[in-house]
Amino acid sequence: MVYHLNATRIRSWKMDLNLIRLSAPFTLTHAVPNKSHNSHFRLTSISVSRMSSRKGKRQFSFDPVRGSGTRSEAAFDEAAFEAERLSLDAKARETMAETSKRENEDDPRAWKWVIRKRIWDLMEAQNVAQNPRPVHHRIPNFVGASTAAQKLGELEEFRISNCVKVNPDSPQKQVRFLTLSGSKMLLTPQPRLRTGFFSVVESHMLPPTPRAINEACTSVGVAKHGRPIGLDEKIKVDLIVIGSVAVDPRTGARLGKGEGFAELEYGMLRYMGAIDDSTPVVTSVHDCQLVDDIPVEKLLIHDVPVDIICTPTQVIYTNTSIPKPQGIYWDKLSPEKLGQIRVLRELKRRIEQETGQKLPTGPSEKLPPTAQRKR
Repeated sequence: MVYHLNATRIRSWKMDLNLIRLSAPFTLTHAVPNKSHNSHFRLTSISVSRMSSRKGKRQFSFDPVRGSGTRSEAAFDEAAFEAERLSLDAKARETMAETSKRENEDDPRAWKWVIRKRIWDLMEAQNVAQNPRPVHHRIPNFVGASTAAQKLGELEEFRISNCVKVNPDSPQKQVRFLTLSGSKMLLTPQPRLRTGFFSVVESHMLPPTPRAINEACTSVGVAKHGRPIGLDEKIKVDLIVIGSVAVDPRTGARLGKGEGFAELEYGMLRYMGAIDDSTPVVTSVHDCQLVDDIPVEKLLIHDVPVDIICTPTQVIYTNTSIPKPQGIYWDKLSPEKLGQIRVLRELKRRIEQETGQKLPTGPSEKLPPTAQRKR
């Protein structure tokens, strides 16, 4: 059953029992209807993230629905932000490595780790990996990433786009640069969604200095110059660029690094009405990341397929027939993952309040330390 929350009423459709999908604009708390019956459901203010207010740290208050982010007068501490990011990422990779060892024959996801490890090992052995290294448990950076990005930038799908969502990983940095230098809107997720939701960056928001766009292509730059948005932001994303560890050019099947954030980001954009099935999904990878052994029948309902693959040597249109996710699949989200992403936790609670029905929750899992840190 899909609960479709639109401008006037809650309707139920006979579809997936475990999927709740919201149409844009994203609204939840019921407002008093006016004479024209323009009653609607609006999600009221949620405080998603408040970074440390200690002296020298960036202070930030963010409403994930309205997207109103305001920096305090305290200076943005770039060094502290980057040090924390690197520390948390290192801990996350350690836990992912432990998870990959633990998920053996008894775990239905074990086959994914086999392919991931093979690709990571291959890239290091053939020395096509680029910093940050080792590439294990990352979206791997690779030799020729800028060339692959250039091919992506030449796509008609990119050329006609006004707003491009790009993942924050190293191999797609040049894609983010091409987006901003082409006067397009860059939409990028905050790392692991741990500090909020998405941020928007546009060239007119940056200081008029030569290094400004380069800086804005980094996580520090996005945190410094970007504008956080909320779930009710009226935005249309024309193209999605996504990082991959492995991708099958015959089917468009894709594997990420194993944390599932790309799928959550995609699902939330569906919630916002910012994308639909026709929104192209593109990935840029090294040619050695092309594989032919991702079993489509074993993919999960929330796995995101790709339409176009750009490598340093070629552009591949997959003509994928794999269905794209329609939203957030609550029965796949563990209590730990919900605990990690405050906007999803609050969203779940409010949907349950508005519908009067309990949403399903996925099985328990062990998450990287980023999910367990205190805010």
